[in-house]
Amino acid sequence: MLNKNSTWQVCMVISLLLLALVYALPNLYPADPALSISATRGAKISEHTQAQLSQTLQQANIPVKALQLQDGQLLLRFADTEAQLQAQTLFNKTLDHNYVTALSLAPATPEWLARIGATPMKLGLDLRGGVHFLLAVDMQAAQQKHMNDLQQRLRVEMRQADIRYRSVQADPTHAQLQIALRSANDLPSLESLLSKLDRQWLLSRADDGVTLLLQLSELQLKALREEALEQNITILRNRVNEIGVAEPIVQRQGADRIIVQLPGVQDTAQAKEILGATASLEFRLVNTQADLAAALAGRVPADAELFQTRDGQPILLEKRIMLTGDRITDASSGYDEYGMPQVSIMLDAQGGELLSAGTKNATGRRMASVFVEYKASAERAEDGSAVLIKQQEVINDATIRMRLGHSFQITGLSSSAEAQQLASLLRAGALIAPIQILEERSIGPSLGQENIKLGMQAISFGMLAVLLFMLVYYKGFGLVANVALLANVVLLMGLLSMIPGATLSLPGMAGIVLTVGMAVDANVLIFERIREELSAGRSVQQAIHEGYDRAFATIADSNITTLLVALILFGIGTGPVKGFAITLALGILTSIFTAVLCTRLLVNMIWGGRRVQSLSI
Repeated sequence: MLNKNSTWQVCMVISLLLLALVYALPNLYPADPALSISATRGAKISEHTQAQLSQTLQQANIPVKALQLQDGQLLLRFADTEAQLQAQTLFNKTLDHNYVTALSLAPATPEWLARIGATPMKLGLDLRGGVHFLLAVDMQAAQQKHMNDLQQRLRVEMRQADIRYRSVQADPTHAQLQIALRSANDLPSLESLLSKLDRQWLLSRADDGVTLLLQLSELQLKALREEALEQNITILRNRVNEIGVAEPIVQRQGADRIIVQLPGVQDTAQAKEILGATASLEFRLVNTQADLAAALAGRVPADAELFQTRDGQPILLEKRIMLTGDRITDASSGYDEYGMPQVSIMLDAQGGELLSAGTKNATGRRMASVFVEYKASAERAEDGSAVLIKQQEVINDATIRMRLGHSFQITGLSSSAEAQQLASLLRAGALIAPIQILEERSIGPSLGQENIKLGMQAISFGMLAVLLFMLVYYKGFGLVANVALLANVVLLMGLLSMIPGATLSLPGMAGIVLTVGMAVDANVLIFERIREELSAGRSVQQAIHEGYDRAFATIADSNITTLLVALILFGIGTGPVKGFAITLALGILTSIFTAVLCTRLLVNMIWGGRRVQSLSI
């Protein structure tokens, strides 16, 4: 019999619509103004700290909706933004520099929805508010680091190849190495070794006959800059993900610029802490041959460098860096056999070889772990950007008991919280080159609320106009199309909430408005085809059947072409263009599903399989 629904089709459509409805429900619960408090390296937020902060709020008569302590971070929810700002002002005065407070918006999703992973749609910076930064990568520092690493690598390679040398001097500014040998007889061996390591190096002999100049080619310099930029983008993205910033946008702009947008973060100071938290480790041997008192008096040996431990004690380390943090592949916090906090580190293949070579003859000596951070100073460069200061601190030094390899442990940390934070920083990776903030701006949530309000008004007015038109022009069938249109919006919201990484921005809302207008196109084609079949003298059931079957090819053609355009926009576009392309592509897919399958099921339930003399169309 024509126009009868099969059980599996009905079950499938109902199941999909219910699933989409459940995952769209969190969008009905507006986010709470919140204040997150986190501890910097060496500090810790405990239940005792939570109780003290709660008491402080009570004494100041600031109402708090809820306090949540999770993963070492305290989240305070408030009923309105006024209480949120009052609490931030209070804690900025009462808490010391070991704690960082940040304004944010916390989802108010009910617990039963959160258990199944149902979360509201991720809103972009233009809707939710947040902070925007334009960062510059210091390419000169990247080049200097590469040349220093190359210098250390060539020393190891020449020792293994029994090539005797007097010195290996790096000139990072001109991307050049000067290798002075003890004998001119070793020059052919050195040239052969360097050609095996990399054929792109430009080699030339100096006039003295024992010195070889190694110059990086333009292709190598270009690849170095590209690698520095791409790795810094990856590391920054890892850092903000590790700290828990929702839906961050980290993307490239130009040859040495990076755009970072952190939706929901309303405090630029806290955002700077996030970006500045990227750090690295350097591993050096402790210099025990030189006189520490003489070094403190200003007579530091040429092969040594003076540092300070975290408790302010001076320590003399070798200038030669055995290993840097960019060779770390994994880091995890734990406890040693004495119950003290430690960080276990895993290295890549080259890092393991470097550390193994560096500690081969160093058994019994002490090795120090130097924590390195780059922070902006008050001094300004010629282009107006802040001058970065390299801050270094020896976090521990330990005696080397045996030759080290691809894994080892860092001990001597003050607390488990510090171990966890250090492991988190190292997992995220080390910046190849320091970055500096060229531009920063904050977008308040009020602007985002205004955008959401206007966007929802556009969607509502568009839907109302379409619903009225379909109801007046197509009558009963128009009502069916309106039900499908509402189902389409629910499906679209559910998909945007379910898809990881999908972020709704203002252009995305424009895509939803366009989807609402396009959603009934397929129904118009179907209904007009049914009218034509009825005019041709076919029966009601035949007209419905032929109308859906014959219109499908036209619907598929028109929507596939639009879908291809959306995919192209997503592939070559960035930022807002991608947001528009995502909602447009999803809207096309949901429109086909609801306009063809859902309306046919409803039409079959109402008019199918019965003797009907006329249709309300």
